[in-house]
Amino acid sequence: MSGFKEFLMRGNLVELAVAVVIGTVFAAVVEQFTAVLMGFIGKIGGQPDFSAVTLLGVNVGLFINAVITFLITAAVVYFLVVKPYNAMRDRFKKQDEPAAATSEELLTEIRDLLQNRQA
Repeated sequence: MSGFKEFLMRGNLVELAVAVVIGTVFAAVVEQFTAVLMGFIGKIGGQPDFSAVTLLGVNVGLFINAVITFLITAAVVYFLVVKPYNAMRDRFKKQDEPAAATSEELLTEIRDLLQNRQA
């Protein structure tokens, strides 16, 4: 029973649960944002829904809708999640971690250790 309790109390499980909840809510926000942008596209192009568009008798409108939705969703995720996360990560990384040693510094340290070992 203690193993099960330990499993439940792991940080990864809690982080995953939070990610699922936030992801679900964020998906609704992105869906509504996409609907708003499709409305603007409809004002410009005359129709917000391309599902009736056909090419050589083949309905390609659903594919056009899916591509536009994908591009809008990808842009929202990139600009509202990925880019700010990377900027914040880089800012904290510079403060927390010392600069990585260069190859020359590492080789010099190895040389000095080998010289001290032989002496």
